[in-house]
Amino acid sequence: MPALPSSLISSLSTAPPGASAVASAAGLLAALSSLPDPRARRGVRHALVTVVAAAVCAVVAGYRSYAAIGEWVADLPADTAAVLGIHADRRPSEAMIRRLLQALDPDRLAAVIGAWLATQLPAPPAGTRRVIAVDGKTLRGSRTGDTVARHVLAAADQTTGVVLASTDVDGKTNEIARFAPLLDQLGDLGEVVVTADALHCQRDHVAYLASVAPTGFSP
Repeated sequence: MPALPSSLISSLSTAPPGASAVASAAGLLAALSSLPDPRARRGVRHALVTVVAAAVCAVVAGYRSYAAIGEWVADLPADTAAVLGIHADRRPSEAMIRRLLQALDPDRLAAVIGAWLATQLPAPPAGTRRVIAVDGKTLRGSRTGDTVARHVLAAADQTTGVVLASTDVDGKTNEIARFAPLLDQLGDLGEVVVTADALHCQRDHVAYLASVAPTGFSP
């Protein structure tokens, strides 16, 4: 069974400690409403925002596989299910959740989730700027007998460690090529300091950051 997009897991695995299905549902559902539904209209039983919000909350709660997400949804108390828009007697199945998530654009989904996570963060102390650290990592346990380990480039809030954007780095590309597309997910960087390791001391990166983040680039 294919795994969840690694960029989505990377973003959600470091969600703010206080995040919960009930407390954050309204903002999460609103954020997910910008995602286009790849399904044909006929036969749709569950709204896209409902299914994806349930999957997001399940991953935040530590359920990482499609089967585990399906079990989490099936076991939800009726009142929590109602907050997410799930009818207590008609819940999304594991197969339905899997098909929908696999049909979504993983980078766009990760960007929407990252934007929602950013709203959960406390504001930086007065007189300081938010610092975003860009770093790549190989996902533990992602290597199989016939596939290489999955590599992700992520942008994390340096104070809280919350991943605000992430993108897969497969064998056809590299971290250098994914640097600008990663930060493009964050939107306005005008009041943000961006840090990265020596690999990203590239002229193109400096020019990019100078255009979107006047505060500068700290290798």
